[in-house]
Amino acid sequence: RFCPRAMAVLAVRTADCVVAGFRWYKGGQDAIGSLLLGLHDDAGVLQHVGVTSSFTMAKRKQLVAELEPLREGALDRHPWREWAQAGAEATRMPGGQSRWSAGKDLSWEPLRIERVCEVKYDHLQGDRFRHAATFLRWRPDRRPEDCRYDQLDETPSYRLDDIFSGR
Repeated sequence: RFCPRAMAVLAVRTADCVVAGFRWYKGGQDAIGSLLLGLHDDAGVLQHVGVTSSFTMAKRKQLVAELEPLREGALDRHPWREWAQAGAEATRMPGGQSRWSAGKDLSWEPLRIERVCEVKYDHLQGDRFRHAATFLRWRPDRRPEDCRYDQLDETPSYRLDDIFSGR
């Protein structure tokens, strides 16, 4: 009898990501809804890779005060400045609409590029996390410029017919 769980390899993948912005929690400004995550590509450009939103309500409210100092002057030299000024019309940007967002307000607030957090992620789809990442901890020992794609584990691809044929 076939058991899919027996075939699964449970790997915990973590990444150190730049915290480049955030979204407010459900229309208010008393709690953070999600943090916008970035990684630098080979050219050193900060790319939006996903979000983390795995916070208790108490932590969401605490994050407002914790991140407030990083809001001052954040847009001055922010790598996503054009996106912030363009609104949510573009697609692959923080705040961009997708088929999953169903018209939600996806506006976002930029932060100065100074904080790094470690997140747990499922896998990459292209150059972005497939699902929301899980916040693990702040990384004060890491520099934002060191948060790069090359730290990520590559997920091996498998052909189902190879798996089921025993090859």
